[in-house]
Amino acid sequence: MTNRNLTSHRARGYILGAISAITYGINPLCALPLYDSGLSVSSVLCYRYVTAVVLLALLMIYRRESFAIELKDLPHLIIAGLLFAFSSLFLFESYNHMDVGIASTLLFVYPIIVTIIMVTVYHEKISILTIISILVAILGIALLYRTDGNGTLSTIGILCVVASSLSYALYMVLVNKSRLQYFSTIKLSFYALLFGLSVFVVKLDFLTDIDPLQPLLVPWLCLIGLSVFPTIISLVTMTIAIHDIGSIPVSILGALEPLTALIFGIFVFGEKITPTNGIGILLIIAAVTLIVVAKPLIHWFCKRVKNHRVTN
Repeated sequence: MTNRNLTSHRARGYILGAISAITYGINPLCALPLYDSGLSVSSVLCYRYVTAVVLLALLMIYRRESFAIELKDLPHLIIAGLLFAFSSLFLFESYNHMDVGIASTLLFVYPIIVTIIMVTVYHEKISILTIISILVAILGIALLYRTDGNGTLSTIGILCVVASSLSYALYMVLVNKSRLQYFSTIKLSFYALLFGLSVFVVKLDFLTDIDPLQPLLVPWLCLIGLSVFPTIISLVTMTIAIHDIGSIPVSILGALEPLTALIFGIFVFGEKITPTNGIGILLIIAAVTLIVVAKPLIHWFCKRVKNHRVTN
């Protein structure tokens, strides 16, 4: 691959990684109205996955993409589907036990988990700028939701978010380091959601306990939004971004997810923004900017040092 193509792929990876995080941050906006309409967590996720699977299947048919898979790929696809489904299940369950903002804040431990796995298991080297980016992002998110102290924390809620973070991190690593990296993004997303759907089918006693979706405009719009943005678009763009720039940078770009949740909280749910929130926003933007420019900055610095040595 030429330097121009490599640069183009990296730029695409950062853009799609940001899109993945932003669209994933739409989860609460679509999920909470569905809860209010009387749907349980498992029912919401079951409808979400069914809709997304159908849409992806239609897209594959339109693109004339084969549904065929090799038997040796089946275990990886099943594991990927289960990890993504459990990540969704635990995150959505946490919304019933704590504020959405707090849940989004705690979810951001997954870049740390991704980094630990990539460094300890796969011996991937990380730069000091990457470590600084993670720390700055964590500090920014911590400030993002330090509001008036009225947010509630619960042990069950915390455990749910941590379990969601772990599942999400393992999914990202699996996509990056297994045979799944050779799958087309559409096919991988289709099978991940298809096998993930089994979790909710079983949890709902094979659909005998599923709550009916009311024939009203708002629940259906929320369902479609939930299936398209934080599911299909987020999953597809994340997969491409991981292939382009790796799991660690994509996970750090995930800092844009709680930022998105805060923005929706302000403009949709009427939440207040404080000076502390403003500092947190600036830190998150700084962290994301740092991880994007880290490699070009290092390359530029090394080139300048090399040229300086040659001229001297």
